[in-house]
Amino acid sequence: MKKILLILAALAMMAVAAGCGGQQPASSGSGSGAAKPADNKSVTLKIGATPVPHAEILEIVKPMLKKEGIELQVIEFSDYIQPNLALNDKELDANFFQHTPYLENFVAEHKELKLKNAGGVHIEPMGVYSKKIKKLDELKDGAVIAIPNDPTNGGRSLMLLAKANVIKLKDGASVNATVHDIIENPKNIKFQEVEAAQVPRTLDDVDAAVINTNFAMQVPLVPTKDAMFMEDKTSPYVNIVAVREGDEKRPEIQKLMKALTSKEVKDFIDSKYKGEIVAAF
Repeated sequence: MKKILLILAALAMMAVAAGCGGQQPASSGSGSGAAKPADNKSVTLKIGATPVPHAEILEIVKPMLKKEGIELQVIEFSDYIQPNLALNDKELDANFFQHTPYLENFVAEHKELKLKNAGGVHIEPMGVYSKKIKKLDELKDGAVIAIPNDPTNGGRSLMLLAKANVIKLKDGASVNATVHDIIENPKNIKFQEVEAAQVPRTLDDVDAAVINTNFAMQVPLVPTKDAMFMEDKTSPYVNIVAVREGDEKRPEIQKLMKALTSKEVKDFIDSKYKGEIVAAF
């Protein structure tokens, strides 16, 4: 009887040992170690941007995103049209070069595009520059002023000139204002409309030019030092990150926006651009 009891006890111990041994592989296979390959998988984000300051700001967040498993690829553009078309065609995951009025106007003109604002980053004040005069009140009768030819920035430049009392626009004329909306032009200013990126190149030939900050800085011109008149930091024109509709909540896009609105980026903007560009967060 004792022998039988000893045998049964030995068998029970073997069964318990076998049960524990059978659970161990399952436990190690379903633990945190199995999730690591997925967690560590790198995701590439392709962002279209104009060189200054957008691409420069994106370079600052590259290391921050890499820690999050995101490889940021910055693709530079020199115009305001291709970045939105490339985004719509899924050649990009996002772009960073424009403000909301421009995006809204672009989408209105290209109804097939479904692009959305994912968040604002900074403000770039537009300014009036000249190589021939020091103050706007020195403009002579019939002077020529170059302005951007795209609808949004063209209207913005006219609004700036109206704020500077160079011209007066009709009531209700705003971001989409054109030269046809000018109701008072005491100095008979003539307007030369050219692509925004090319406006700085007109400075030798015109009396003044209204230039976007990102293009002015490439010349180089410093708005706070060289502009005769400029928008202040309360300007409503915040530069945004645009994405395809529905991508606003993508984890990678949210991580991008978190990085772009971090203290590190604000400190970089403050130290690098010294007030010419202002963080909008």
